[in-house]
Amino acid sequence: QVQLVESGGGLVQAGGSLRLSCAASVATFSSYAMGWFRQAPGKEREFVAHINWSGFSAYYADSVKGRFTISRDNAKNTVYLQMKSLKPEDTAVYYCAAKRGAAAAVAERFDSWGQGTQVTVSS
Repeated sequence: QVQLVESGGGLVQAGGSLRLSCAASVATFSSYAMGWFRQAPGKEREFVAHINWSGFSAYYADSVKGRFTISRDNAKNTVYLQMKSLKPEDTAVYYCAAKRGAAAAVAERFDSWGQGTQVTVSS
C-alpha cells in the first residue's frame, strides 16, 4: 500500500480558490493512477477527479468540471487538486487515493487512501 498525506484544506469564501496537495510515500509513484474524492456530512463519498500515471489524462465529475484541475509531479511524488470558483456545496473532507493500473472513478477500485483534509466554503 501507499501512504498518502493530504494538505492544503481550509476555510475559504465562495468564489475563492484552494490548492490541495497529496504526498505519496512510495518508490514507484509513477506506477499509480491517483484520484480525489470528497465526502460531505451525511453524504456518501463521491468522485471528484482522477489522473493517470503520466499526468496526460484526467477526468472530472460534472459538478467540478471547469473549476477544478488535477495534476501530478512524479518527481515530487505529489498529486494536486487546484480548486477555483468554490461553492458552499464543495464543502467536504477531501481524500486522495492511489491505485495501480488504469484510473477509475469508483472509490472501491482504489486501495490506498489518505486521512483527508477539510475544505469549508462559506457563503
